[in-house]
Parts: sequence; structure tokens; C-alpha cells
Amino acid sequence: MEWNTLISDRRLGLEEYHENRRQTRSDFQRDYDRLIFSSPFRRLQNKTQVFPLPGSIFVHNRLTHSLEVSSVGRSLAHEVAIGLEPRHKSPEVKAKLGDLRDIVAAACLCHDLGNPPFGHSGEKTISTYFSEGKGQDLRPLMTERQWADLVNFEGNANSLRLLTHQFKGRRDGGMAMTYSTIATIVKYPFTSLHANEKGKFGFFESEEPIYRRVAEHLGIPELSPGKFARHPLVYILEAADDICYQIMDIEDAHKLAILPTAHIKELFFNFFEPERRDKMQSVLGRLSDPNEQIAYLRSNVVGALVNECAQIFIDNEESLLAGKFSDSLTSSLSPLLGNAYSDCTRTAWNHIYSAPMVVDIELGGHKIITSLMETLVEAVMNPERNYSSLILKIIPQQYDVCGATPYERIQSVLDHVSGMTDVYALDLYRKLNGHSLPAV
Repeated sequence: MEWNTLISDRRLGLEEYHENRRQTRSDFQRDYDRLIFSSPFRRLQNKTQVFPLPGSIFVHNRLTHSLEVSSVGRSLAHEVAIGLEPRHKSPEVKAKLGDLRDIVAAACLCHDLGNPPFGHSGEKTISTYFSEGKGQDLRPLMTERQWADLVNFEGNANSLRLLTHQFKGRRDGGMAMTYSTIATIVKYPFTSLHANEKGKFGFFESEEPIYRRVAEHLGIPELSPGKFARHPLVYILEAADDICYQIMDIEDAHKLAILPTAHIKELFFNFFEPERRDKMQSVLGRLSDPNEQIAYLRSNVVGALVNECAQIFIDNEESLLAGKFSDSLTSSLSPLLGNAYSDCTRTAWNHIYSAPMVVDIELGGHKIITSLMETLVEAVMNPERNYSSLILKIIPQQYDVCGATPYERIQSVLDHVSGMTDVYALDLYRKLNGHSLPAV
């Protein structure tokens, strides 16, 4: 792969449209602004990240997480561009390297758009509806590939669909994003038939032609049937996401008193050599608020991880462009940072993701999503029934509940459910189960 072709401002659905005018913003900056003003992005403010949405203590939701990932991603891409520029003599390539930070910032902003409500367990709940629940009855109606899409439902693949699918009443190309931004969000560029042990894949059968068009234009090779190399900038997005959810979850756990201050200080100090720790201790001595102390340490940890991940990318540019870099940037950290990062990971799994309040939201979310899936799928598969006709009236018109195939009709349900906020899903669940009625 070559930077000259990997960085392209061609827009999906607007390939034949050319505008000759002086622009004060690049097309990648336009991607970013377009996302900020979009409804799917705004809905992220009411979707759980890990902890229940805030009462008196504000913790991260999908919106604040995405904004922070975008900020970290932009910084990381900026460091990478500075490090790569001296290697490239072509003025055209140098100019394109200057676009890296805007592409990554936009891609990071939308990387979670396709995630369903109620945190990380929402994807699993949808998948298990088909693999373990009533959705199993649909298996004879699907091809092998379509069934793999459903039993491995993936938020990242759904983000690509949300950005690119022409929903009813919308224009061709969906949100008409640039090719480079689209490719940068696809963390797992292969079909569901290649889904890894965690069920991860990059695009549904319905969006494969779109991804193929993007990949061909950008010069991203198909390594084997249905499996592509990653766009190199995916590694930056992935690292920014890893850094934010790992470190910020720990900070949130401190605010919620799940982890004590002393424990988190130890975790964060482990990222630094003794001399640096001494300097940081002197700063902490001037901060009496424990939350401010943890915020200061967190900022230093994020900075250290950004600098090292950027250097790893720069050092491995050749293998990244060749599609041969097989690790993530965070799994390639030096022993000092790598061990400290692993300690944070273990702490998160042992103390945060198993915390009662986290498990409670997963249990409640599982019940709500499963119930909604059962009701909505029944309606789209049997529209002639009286109750189904009532249910279909509440599904937004942009979703094609009358699709030509069972797969398309099921996708309309997934589009609707995955786009719900926590509050909307709970409210609809109550109404459909007779627990809530309009005020008379």
C-alpha cells in the first residue's frame, strides 16, 4: 500500500461530483463536522459505555468516550505524521501525511456509532438472540454468510452500515463520508465467515460491495477471499480506543469508589521510571483533591502511551504498508509500559467489569433487548397479523421492514434496535409490555 492512494478525499455516493472552489476546510475536516452534527452521534450521549448513566456522579457514556478517543487519536496521528514526513520526499505525499490527524479524528468520532444500548454486552445479547434464543428458528431462511452476520453481530460492522447504507428517504452513499475515513473505522476488514474467536468482523454481506469499492480505490489488498489488509490508520484508531477505554474506565471506577486511590496511584505510577515518578509525586503534593490527583496521573499515562504507540507505528511503517503487521500497537509496547498496561487490564476485568452495578446494567439490558428483538422480529416476519401491523407503525420509516428477503427485514430490526438509546429502549420495552401508558 502507498500513502499516495491510501489518503483519498473521494466521497461515497458522490464519486462523480466535483466542486471547484476554494475551501477553508479539508474534506476530512468536513467529515468530522458532519459527524458532530449528526443524529446518530448525538444519540451516543444516552448510551452506556461501562457504568450506568450518571446520577450525582458523572461517568463516561458513548459520546464522551468517542470524543476522548478522537482527541487521543488526533494527537497520535499528529505524532506519526511528524515522524514519517522526513522519510518522504514527494510534496504530494508530505501534504497527504498532513491529513492523517483529521482522518483519524473523524474515524475515531464514529467508531462506536453502530453499538447498541446498554454497554458492551448489547452486541452479545443480539448475537445470542439468534444463537440461543427464539431467533434460532430463522436459521433455515438464511444463507451461511447471512447467518454468520447475525450470530456474530458486531458493532464495528454496524458502524460501517450506519455510515454508508442508503436508508429509505436518504441519499446514495449514506452520510457520504470520504473513502479514507470509511476504511479507517473498519478494524476487522473481513467477512463474518472469517470472524475471530471473539466474533469480530468488519462488514455485513449487505455492505461488502461498498467496502470492496473503497478498498480497491485506496489500494488495500485482498489477502484471501473475503479478507483484506487493514488500512494502516486503523492501528491508530484502535490504539486510541484501547488507551481511552482502559485508562478512563479506571478513572471512572475511582470516582465511583470501586477502586481506592492508593491502588490506582500504584497502577499509574508503574508506567514510569523512578526519576519521573519523583517529579510526579512533587506535583501530587500540591493537589489535595484525590480526583484531581488521579486526573493528573491519567493525563501523564495517556501522554506516555500516545508517544510510544506513535513511535511503534513509525518504526513499523514498512510492515504496516505491506499488510504484514499482525499485532496491535498497544500489544507492542516496551516492557515497562506493556507490563503496566497489562496490570490495568487485569484490574479492569477483575474489579470493574464484574462490579455489581455493571452486571446489573448488563442483566437489565439483556432482558430489554431480547424482548424488543422478539417482538420486532415477529412483526417484520409476520406483517399480516393484527398485532404486527400495530408494531410496524412504531418502527421509523427509514428502516425497510418490507425488504425483499428475510435477511433484509431482520436487518431493519437490527438497525432500529442498535440505534436506540438506553432510555428509549427502556421506555419502548415498558410500553410493549403494558407497564407504561400515555397520560390521559
